[in-house]
Amino acid sequence: MRPHPPQWQKSAYLEDYQEMDSKATNRFKNTSIQLVEHFCLPSFESVTESFARVIHGLTVGHLTDHVIQRSKRMILDTLGVGFLGTSTEVFHKASEYSKIYNSNASSSVWGQSDLRLPPPYAAFMNGVAIHSMDFDDTWHPATHPSGAVLPVLTALSEALPSSQKFSGLDLLLAFNVGIEIQGRLMHFSKEASDIPKRFHPPSVVGTLGSAAAASKFLGLSMPECQEALAIAVSHAGAPMANAATQTKPLHMGNAAKHGMEAAFLAMLGLQGNKQVLDMQTGFGAFYANYSPKVLPNLESHTWLLGQQDVAFKRFPAHLATHWVADAAASVRKHLVTDRAPLPTDHIEKIVLRIPDVQYVNRPFPDSEHEARHSFQYVACATLLDGHVTVPSFHKSQISRPQVRELLSKVKLEHPGDNLPSFNTLYCEVSVTLSDGATFTECSDTFYGHWRKPLSQEDLREKFRANASSMLSCDRVERLIEIVENLEDLGDCSVLTTLLKGPPPPVMASKSI
Repeated sequence: MRPHPPQWQKSAYLEDYQEMDSKATNRFKNTSIQLVEHFCLPSFESVTESFARVIHGLTVGHLTDHVIQRSKRMILDTLGVGFLGTSTEVFHKASEYSKIYNSNASSSVWGQSDLRLPPPYAAFMNGVAIHSMDFDDTWHPATHPSGAVLPVLTALSEALPSSQKFSGLDLLLAFNVGIEIQGRLMHFSKEASDIPKRFHPPSVVGTLGSAAAASKFLGLSMPECQEALAIAVSHAGAPMANAATQTKPLHMGNAAKHGMEAAFLAMLGLQGNKQVLDMQTGFGAFYANYSPKVLPNLESHTWLLGQQDVAFKRFPAHLATHWVADAAASVRKHLVTDRAPLPTDHIEKIVLRIPDVQYVNRPFPDSEHEARHSFQYVACATLLDGHVTVPSFHKSQISRPQVRELLSKVKLEHPGDNLPSFNTLYCEVSVTLSDGATFTECSDTFYGHWRKPLSQEDLREKFRANASSMLSCDRVERLIEIVENLEDLGDCSVLTTLLKGPPPPVMASKSI
């Protein structure tokens, strides 16, 4: 950004014209007018204004095939973990709460044909479902990007008047705008690149991503987009103290709900601080070393998703535990032949060399949510069973005597070069037997990480396994087909109709 020159410069340029011959004057005049327009006429563009400009100005023409393909994979995976999440206790508790709200406009909760809620609460419930098992995608810098955005768009596309028909490209554009805004904000701080310590990122950047996606989908003006961001900042933020509890999934639901509400309030003319992203006391309150920058012009726009893919999880637990599972599975091959059980009584010591991430350090987890955030549990479950799956986090599995015995033998070490970043961390697992033999394996990348992405067929299989808990096989396959060809979908109502789930069974009436 260039400072405004003093106002007298403009008149000084004009006086100089009179001292030159006409030919030189005309040449200088053209140059001077360009300088005056460049330096004097435009006003400063704040960081917040530049975000509003990008949200408002991006079009389907800016989408690339690469970004479309990656975002369709994210949408498919997010829908699947959302369907699976409707079976959880936290989802049922949140749904009982949400049922007290109603309005003329309503949207579906995925897989719940008999449950319709006002759009913000439908988005809330679907966000809770998505994150209820910590099975959703993870990005770098660290956040779960999809869960705060997709529920907003499916709820809006269903609730808005039928005369406002939205295409698959409309949904893809708004989805990517919501993802992009999250990524841009996280690049303003080194703290955001690491596994979080203070705030849960979806509750921070996810809320603004939700507001951005809703603003794009609803067609807000540039000033309204700016106000929506300001309002969303005041809805943002949830502490990491609630990780590994039933409250953590609410962070995702609230991010979706609050972002939509921010867009609605901006449409009604509610105003906030127009420089909220520029200020240390604004969005900068959430991140140390916050250094925001004005976004580039749309002509040179590149999507962060095109540069940095997401990770897809193969089991429902904190992403850092996936390195542990990978290394532990390799060690197990030294300890077990064929289908023989793990010789737990011969194991003297288990050492995990991992980054220092306190909220994933849970030596003796008692609940499914604690187990999903436990390096120790995932290592022991993998050593014992050879794999980690959805049922691995059931209470009966966590409380097995063999698991508790192994947990008592686990020690953690934090090598100085093993930094808490999803882009660079590694895990080394060493198991020492009672005869002194030690077996060690290391994982620096697991299958599903962006450096070793899931194949499309394996992503489909994950979706089938998750969605089939709520939907028929035919409906599952139809959803796969629609999402994989989303850019060709003329009307999103085709998608949202399938997301409702099967109609409730008709009760036969008893004859008298």
